[in-house]
Amino acid sequence: MYTDRYTGSEGIDDTVGSRGAWAYAELKRRLLAGDHPLGRRLGEAALGKTLGVSRTPIRDALARLHAEGLVVRLPEGGYSPSVPDLHTVAELYEIRRHLEFGALRRGSHDRSRLQVLAAEWAEITGPATDRETSPDFVLQDEGFHLALAEAAGNHALVEHLRGVNERIRSVRMHDFLTADRVTRTIVEHRSIVESLLEDDPARAERELAGHLEISERVVADRAAAAVGRMMVGGDG
Repeated sequence: MYTDRYTGSEGIDDTVGSRGAWAYAELKRRLLAGDHPLGRRLGEAALGKTLGVSRTPIRDALARLHAEGLVVRLPEGGYSPSVPDLHTVAELYEIRRHLEFGALRRGSHDRSRLQVLAAEWAEITGPATDRETSPDFVLQDEGFHLALAEAAGNHALVEHLRGVNERIRSVRMHDFLTADRVTRTIVEHRSIVESLLEDDPARAERELAGHLEISERVVADRAAAAVGRMMVGGDG
């Protein structure tokens, strides 16, 4: 099962590392849900009190979230929630589709690499509940799509795809906030590889098209909802 989230601050090891990891994961979840208002400073003391941790893990969490693009620095110091540019994200998704279909249509996939990829994803199981999900599943998802492109043998294309993925990662995290979406993604990944191993590229292309279309729609809807929530004040 893919999960690196804690379900709460109670009962976790009382160490800087574990409490910091929980604070980071929980703050990320709240930001993606739109719980914090746009433009409002994310005060370390207030967040520490809310999450039941000291200011140090909050400070570290905010630095990590800034590197991921989920918060922005304020001119006067500190951080506030970032606003995803959904128009640019849509354009980058279009580029991503062209790159992925370009790789898929090369018709020269390394069969041994596909077999390794199939075996890897056969071992991954979906979370049982939403509480067990992590938006960081996006990294495993990216890994699948990069490996699929690598198996087609065009390394320059892979590097372009990697760059696009990095630019849309913070928004694509919205796709992996519920157990059903993570589980469906795993199933679709397996099916795409199986189609290629069964020498049915047409089916693989149809499956990839549906996979990307659904993901983009879910991401757009959830990101827009989060922005709307932040604009009216979130929860905080």
